[in-house]
Amino acid sequence: MALNVSALADFNNQMAGKIVLDTVFTGTTAEYTSVQEGIKFQEPLNLAVVTPYFQGGDAVSTASGSATFSQRNITVTKRTAFDNWNLQTITDKYLGKMALPEGSYEETFAIMEELTGDLVRKSQQQNDLFIWTAASGSTFAGSTVVPEADGFSALITQANGAAAPGGIGGAAITGSTAYTALTDMVSALDSNVINADDITIWTGPQVFTRIVSGLTNQNLFNFDPTGVERRNGLYEMPLPGFPNVRIVGTYGLVGSERVIVGPSSDMVIGTDLMSDTENFKTWFSLDDDAIKYRLRNKLGVQVGHPAYFVSNDL
Repeated sequence: MALNVSALADFNNQMAGKIVLDTVFTGTTAEYTSVQEGIKFQEPLNLAVVTPYFQGGDAVSTASGSATFSQRNITVTKRTAFDNWNLQTITDKYLGKMALPEGSYEETFAIMEELTGDLVRKSQQQNDLFIWTAASGSTFAGSTVVPEADGFSALITQANGAAAPGGIGGAAITGSTAYTALTDMVSALDSNVINADDITIWTGPQVFTRIVSGLTNQNLFNFDPTGVERRNGLYEMPLPGFPNVRIVGTYGLVGSERVIVGPSSDMVIGTDLMSDTENFKTWFSLDDDAIKYRLRNKLGVQVGHPAYFVSNDL
C-alpha cells in the first residue's frame, strides 16, 4: 500500500526561523533645517530687515534707511497613529510559542523592542514625506490627515518667489548632466546667500543616486564616491568645487525629479515638541487583551525668504 500524506500540511519549522522586519529609508530633514518648537496650532515666523541708506556731504541731519518687520505663519497639523495588537490571536501558531511568555496572560511580546523600533523608523519616514509634500486642504496620501498648511515642495516654487534655474538646471538631472545642472542652479541663487555656509541641494534618493553616478563617471576634481555619507537616514555629500554646498537625498522627495537649492537655515519646521516625532506610548489593556500604542505629533513648515531659493519646479 502506497504511503499517502496528502491530508497533512507541509512541515514548516517556524520556531527555527527569525522574524525579519522591513528595511526602511527614514530621513530626518530636521537635522539640517531650523526648528521652532512649542507650537500648538499656529505661531509667526518673525522676519526683520534693516536697510542702511548712505548720504553724502559734510553734515547729515536727515534720518534715512529702514527697519522692516514682517511675519510668515507656521501652522502645524495634528497627526496620530493608534493601533492595538491582541496577542491571543497568535497563541495557536508556532509564532506564539516562540514569542509569548508562559502562561495564559500574554501581556508582552518577545519582539516588542524590534516592532517599536520599526514603528519609529516608519513614522520618521512619514514625517519626512509630510513636511515635504503636504498640500493644504488635501488629504495626505495613506492617511485621513488633512494638512493645515503646505509642505516645502509647495512653498518653494517659482510661483512663490523662488528663482528659476539658469542653463540646463531646469531639466531633469541625468548622470551626464548632473554637475552642470547643479552648478547652474547654484549660480542662480540670490547674491545675498550664494556664499552662505549652509547652501543645500535637496533631491530625492533616485536623483541623488544619478548625481553620485554622474560625478563618479566624470571623476570631477578627483571626486571620491566613498565620501558619500549617511546622516540620520539621509544621504549627504559635498558638491565638488563648492565648499559651502552639500547635496542631500531625502525620502521626502522620493520618486520626484524636484531639485531645490538654498540655505537650509531659512527652512523652518514647526512642532509642539521635537521629541514627539520619535516618542510614543504603549500599554497593555486587560479590557481587550491587547497591547496598544499611540504616536502623536504636530508638524508644519515655513520658509523665511522664498527668494533665497532656486527650484526646477519639476
